[in-house]
Amino acid sequence: MILQALKDYYDRKATDPDSSISPIGWEWKEIPFIIVLDKKGSFLHIIDTREGEGKKKRGKLFLIPQGIKKSTNIASNLLWGTPDYIFGIDDRRGEEKKKDFINRIKQELPDTKNKSAIVHFLKTLELRVLENDTNWEDIIKIRPNMSFRFDGEYQLYCQTSEVKEVIAGYINKEENGLCLLTGKKDKICILHTAIKGVWGAQTSGANIVSFQKKSGYDSYGKEQGFNAPIGETAMFAYTTALNTLLSSTQRIQVGDSSTVFWSDRKTQFETDFSFFISEPPKDDPDSGTLRIKHLFDSLITGGYYEDSGEEKFFILGLSPNAARIAIRFWLRGTVAEFTKNIRKHFLDLEIIKPDNEPQYYSLWRLLVNTAVQDKSENIPPNIAGDFFRAILTGTPYPATLFQAVIRRIKSDTKNRVKPVRAALIKAYLNRSLYNIKNYNEKEVLQVGLDKDQISISYHLGRLFAVLEKIQEEANPGINATIRERYYGAACCSPVSVYPTLLRLKNHHLVKLNKNRKKSFEILLAEIIDHYDDFPSHLNLHDQGKFAIGYYHQRQDLFTSKKDDASTEEIK
Repeated sequence: MILQALKDYYDRKATDPDSSISPIGWEWKEIPFIIVLDKKGSFLHIIDTREGEGKKKRGKLFLIPQGIKKSTNIASNLLWGTPDYIFGIDDRRGEEKKKDFINRIKQELPDTKNKSAIVHFLKTLELRVLENDTNWEDIIKIRPNMSFRFDGEYQLYCQTSEVKEVIAGYINKEENGLCLLTGKKDKICILHTAIKGVWGAQTSGANIVSFQKKSGYDSYGKEQGFNAPIGETAMFAYTTALNTLLSSTQRIQVGDSSTVFWSDRKTQFETDFSFFISEPPKDDPDSGTLRIKHLFDSLITGGYYEDSGEEKFFILGLSPNAARIAIRFWLRGTVAEFTKNIRKHFLDLEIIKPDNEPQYYSLWRLLVNTAVQDKSENIPPNIAGDFFRAILTGTPYPATLFQAVIRRIKSDTKNRVKPVRAALIKAYLNRSLYNIKNYNEKEVLQVGLDKDQISISYHLGRLFAVLEKIQEEANPGINATIRERYYGAACCSPVSVYPTLLRLKNHHLVKLNKNRKKSFEILLAEIIDHYDDFPSHLNLHDQGKFAIGYYHQRQDLFTSKKDDASTEEIK
């Protein structure tokens, strides 16, 4: 199903005149240097196509004949390659490689003046001539891909019509089996083109479909690609589609999973999908806000922006696994289904927060606030993948994510319950609650302060926030409050610390003026009225509710009560 969907995507892009996807038998490749010859095959100079500065220099992309898959074997590409194949240098088998390179040109290309000129250059080449070129030092150092061009022509020789006719002749040259993807007879592919761009995989590429020869996996006398017969046409389509997606804007990184996404036909949702997940650029932090607003509007229209909503949408997560690629997750559905689930995710995350906070939190920002030291490299890969899947399927968030954020709150003494962590805890607890049949709606955590919440843990969190505020006002400029010393114990075993904290608060209240003292006493009485005694222990879910109660009350204490003229403003 995955390979079929990728093949269908290739077919869709191949029929689009505005698409740059490679036609069958061809590939886009960086060619940093071009050897320029005259019509007789004499060397003129070498062109450097690279752009950028220093180590960031990248060669220009050219559409060239598809490369041959190779490991330790000698196998030359048609009319392009590295210096060891073209010049026979910097390799103990250089002469063999150069011979193979020339033989392929002689055997596969028609007899023309251009072919003769290329062969003449390769056979009569003298390195001392090349060594005088200003680019030779860089060529020896980086051993880049190179190709040929004749003086006065814009395109590479391998892009000319005579070479295109040769490449076209390769297609369906023979039929020796039935393709699993198309159901048609085709030449079965023994080795599949490598997939490049998967984070953590080999830089030379890895495979989704591969069978090691004579390794015990062969069955019924079938070796390598014949174990899963896929025709060369279909193989080219799915590998080209996947490599194109991995090098495009339709790719995001989720933990250790390189994730690509596409729809069965062109959609706006396909273009905007990454904005719902990725962190916005620092120079344009609001870039994703408009797209998320379109997402909420889709509740009314039934489709995302101008999309009908019925379009099929696919999401594929790939992870490295030695020389192969593992499928971390594979999700498919309609645009309407995915927009509904992503919208639900953002709604669940809604919480009261300061004006300087982002309106919507990206997946990366949510995950990094659960990681040790708030560093992205410390995000557990399984948590990232499971969280991403839960968002897209509308299911409860993984328990490991909740456990991680609770641990982070306990360890981060300076920034305990930040808005992003509070939003994540609220969303997790509510989604877990929605999954329970006939749940009590009074247990649902609200966006802001909820004095009618039935959870004792929630009100214990509120109480802790008020006690901290009293201490802060009684001791202006205090370096460390009860949050640094007592928060962990208060949210785990309230009975062990609250009696002490309530006694301490009496010493702080006497330092406040009469009105402030009265205001705090009224607030404390309202909170304490929600429970009879302090529990000895709070489970993990109750610790989460404690954190939300603490956060809501802190936000309320620092927010002006302009709408309630009868209540004294608490700051």
